[in-house]
Amino acid sequence: MRINPIPLQNQSQFINSYRNSEMNIMKYFEYNPNYESTYQKRVEDLKERSFDRKQLTNVLYNLNQKWDAPESTYRNINRLKDENSVVVIGGQQAGLLSGPMYTINKIISIIQFAKQQEAKLQVPVLPVFWIAGEDHDFDEINHIYFPEKSTMKKYKLLQRVPAKQSVSATKVDTTYANQWLNRLFEQLNETQYTKDLYGTINSCLEQSSTYVDFFARVIHQLFKDEGIILIDSDHPNVRQLESDYFVNMIENQPEITKGVFTNAQLLKQEGYSLSLEVEEDDAHLFYTLNNERVLLSRNENGDWVGKQNEALLTTNELVNIAKNQPELLSNNVVTRPLMQELLFPSLAFVGGPGEISYWSVLKPAFQTLNIKMPPVLPRLSFTYLERSVEKTMNKYAISTDQAINFGVENLKSNWLASQSNPPVQQVAKQIKSAVDQAHKPLRDIATDVRSDLGELADKNLYYLHCDIEYLEDRILKAIEKKYAKELDEFNIIQNALYPDGGLQERKWNPLYWINNHGTYFIKQLAKERCSFENEHYVVHI
Repeated sequence: MRINPIPLQNQSQFINSYRNSEMNIMKYFEYNPNYESTYQKRVEDLKERSFDRKQLTNVLYNLNQKWDAPESTYRNINRLKDENSVVVIGGQQAGLLSGPMYTINKIISIIQFAKQQEAKLQVPVLPVFWIAGEDHDFDEINHIYFPEKSTMKKYKLLQRVPAKQSVSATKVDTTYANQWLNRLFEQLNETQYTKDLYGTINSCLEQSSTYVDFFARVIHQLFKDEGIILIDSDHPNVRQLESDYFVNMIENQPEITKGVFTNAQLLKQEGYSLSLEVEEDDAHLFYTLNNERVLLSRNENGDWVGKQNEALLTTNELVNIAKNQPELLSNNVVTRPLMQELLFPSLAFVGGPGEISYWSVLKPAFQTLNIKMPPVLPRLSFTYLERSVEKTMNKYAISTDQAINFGVENLKSNWLASQSNPPVQQVAKQIKSAVDQAHKPLRDIATDVRSDLGELADKNLYYLHCDIEYLEDRILKAIEKKYAKELDEFNIIQNALYPDGGLQERKWNPLYWINNHGTYFIKQLAKERCSFENEHYVVHI
């Protein structure tokens, strides 16, 4: 396995400014993640705060035991009891078989950075992955994409769930889940890994009550040696830990909302596009009513109301819920980072470009709760390149930079055009120009004789062009048919490295590669020491 860094050409203006430490962006953050001194400073800052490590580690132990975590995870949970220990943390939804590859890339980032910083700081630095179990959009996670010839096909789990029920509360329907899994494996080529892979995934599924359980079990199987600590943010035991923090957020909601809204407006005025929409009346909390999450806002009387008027609560009523039934409350994208940082002594938060953009509005919210926003570190980004695809790229002299940043559609069109000499389109264009010129005297005479004859002459020229274009099209189709094999090879490269016009990690799931190569490449990558200064890496597998 080889790993090579490459630059990304299509990054957003925001993430480019952030990576370049531009002051107009860095002022919205507490620390600069690019400075080595940042993390020693963060360790010192964390010593001024206290964390309920005993209760937290008890909950983490029980949760990870439920998911049959490896021994390495329990060792790290025990290390979290050390008052000097810190964590590197990031999170994602509970996708099927991990979901898109960026989830795996994020976990690898967390693991690698934790190791790097432990070696530098000489304190325990533990990798933690926050499963956003309270998320309720099942349609976002109920499928994976799988390569089929030269396209990506969507394989959707057909189970229906209540529209706003959290994923953590969504029970696995074994009938639908098994149908989905079997349909996936029917598409796989039989390799030396297929049988064991199916057995492992099927076992994870059979032992899972919910899709969060399924996700957690798969992750622990993939990262057995790395001690990754998983937490389900929607588990009732976690909610009990969060009770006082919910009260704090409720009581400080006006200042949190005002600060976040102000920062969002300032960033927009500076020309930055954010992946977050906030309003002045947002409450940034959910309330569970009849097993469905209701997003709350504040009305003119200061009461807490559902966006569709599903609920009406006074501040005192909501505080009582936070104290006595915290499992009925959950966070949104604004308060989730606050809760995460109140629970864990975070050395750094690892996020993707979209997450980092919305964290840029959160500094006032952290300040309202008298805590510092942690260093926000862009995660590692990988494209996985198989030898068969690389061999095809070499055949057509296609660089990985070109394929990953821009795709190969233009290269394919140019290659096809070069297969006729001179190119068909060029000849057709020249002929239409010549016909136009030869036809012009006839059009001029027709126009002089009578205006309607001039219109007829124009239509006549149009039909002549149509005949030329018809022949051009037929010739092109014949050439495409003649070179169908070669064009399909271009399509395979496009689908592998630039599917649907974007990075591979946003579309592909690891199942295809694990079936072909085993889990070795993921395990090996978790043991590497990649520089977080590089925008992207190509992993040759």
